[in-house]
Amino acid sequence: MELKRFNVRVYGLLINERNELLVSDEAFKTGMKATKFPGGGLELGEGTIEGLIREFKEECGIDIEVVKHFYTTDFFVRSAFEFNSDSQIISIYYIVKSSDWNKIKTSEVKFDFEYVPGVERESFRWVKLTELKNEEDIKLPTDVVVLNLLVSNNNA
Repeated sequence: MELKRFNVRVYGLLINERNELLVSDEAFKTGMKATKFPGGGLELGEGTIEGLIREFKEECGIDIEVVKHFYTTDFFVRSAFEFNSDSQIISIYYIVKSSDWNKIKTSEVKFDFEYVPGVERESFRWVKLTELKNEEDIKLPTDVVVLNLLVSNNNA
């Protein structure tokens, strides 16, 4: 399918005081399920930081502070969120922090929700960086790159 548009997405990398990373287990309308980082699509007229702050408020119910830019997609990625996608994904990742990180409703169970085909669902988990396995746990191509960078930076 021919590409017709860009889809800009922003994600936050929130690591708590126990050196655990917040991940989002999601089921999409397409039927696809994936563990990814919290965040989502930028809305028209919104800046990347403003969009990320909005996404965290909507998804996690907390205010965040954006600490610094971490990574921007530097290779081609077609959208995995839509059937027959005609959009190219540009993902921007930021290191974020929040004093309210412990107020996020989380679970220790992966995909802790009732799956209903065609309905978006989401649950959050704290995972030790050392326990995440790229492409086994994190499946979206850009998230795999980001996870590898996070782990290598954490081990440096």
